[in-house]
Amino acid sequence: MSETPFTPILQFGTSRFLQAHADLFISQALEKGEALGQVTVVQTTGSADSAQRVQALASGTGYPVRIQGTENGRTVDEAYWSTSIAGALQAGPDWPLIRQAIQRDVQVVISNTGDKGYALDPSDTVACLAADAPTPHSFPAKLLVLLHDRWQANPDAPLSLFPCELVSRNGDVLRDLIIRLAAEWGIDSRFADYLRGTCRWANSLVDRIVSQPIQPVGAIAEPYAIWAIERQPGLVLPCHHPCVVVTEQLEQYEHFKLFMLNLGHTWLAERWLKDARPAEETVFQAMNDPLLRQSLEDLWEREVLPVFAARGQLAEARDYLASVRDRFLNPFLQHRIADIAQNHEEKKRRRFSPVLEMGHGIVAQPKLETALAD
Repeated sequence: MSETPFTPILQFGTSRFLQAHADLFISQALEKGEALGQVTVVQTTGSADSAQRVQALASGTGYPVRIQGTENGRTVDEAYWSTSIAGALQAGPDWPLIRQAIQRDVQVVISNTGDKGYALDPSDTVACLAADAPTPHSFPAKLLVLLHDRWQANPDAPLSLFPCELVSRNGDVLRDLIIRLAAEWGIDSRFADYLRGTCRWANSLVDRIVSQPIQPVGAIAEPYAIWAIERQPGLVLPCHHPCVVVTEQLEQYEHFKLFMLNLGHTWLAERWLKDARPAEETVFQAMNDPLLRQSLEDLWEREVLPVFAARGQLAEARDYLASVRDRFLNPFLQHRIADIAQNHEEKKRRRFSPVLEMGHGIVAQPKLETALAD
């Protein structure tokens, strides 16, 4: 990788989700000449699984993605070979190369660093900016160092950043976090001006169920996919693709996904935990249990849809819910509820509390209230 020019897209994270989402979109767009270029991925953690993926991706030969499910009444079972990833690096040993590349070649940064990706590490200090400093521990500190390097090398060079973490207004959140960390490190305030004015931080929402990995690299995913990106001047997209939607109504996409798909998953996890259901139960199996299915349908119908009806969005919400129902009933996806149940209390808080607040004074929501109280 060090002997070739860097790609215009730098990606933090090697997850199977990105492999079957943004990276697959870019691969398909490249075939039509509608992508900015290829991707270099960076492993940000020390996990053994990530290290194996990096080794497999480093060759640049590509990986398989299998799409299975139903779409518009037809069964889909299709295989793709994704070639968007040109190479892969590890943030530890390859840090000098990454710092060099950000100064010249990169135009777009994509990240998906997991639920705790924005957590800071107190051991990361302004000393991380030194040319010979070791790799910072946290993702925000890594990104700060890279952006500072770019600012020093070419303060007028624009950069578009696309956080894909499941955080509302993720672009704004990550930008403000980096600016705050830069202030704590005592960096010149002109750097904050660069972060606000020259960098473009995209607020976006990603949605695709990617249920299984293919070893050593690759993924199995459902047909449904969307990458909704809030429109803003100067934003450079990594690609043009039917699943990439630039919109001025990002909040509606967020609410639909959070309060129907994500809430539905968390409700199944709640019942799985409380009722001591089978350890290997999948979403498909749960949806084929009449009593459990009815409890979820009642939740959507009586405690969620009335919230959207009050906002004048009932027709659109019902359309989206129909797609969610089809996705939950996808017989191909082995989507284990045990996986969904990880970090369950935090997911309940994020997915149940806001819809309760929105429904206050509009509709009774006893199921959600009880679940949060438990």
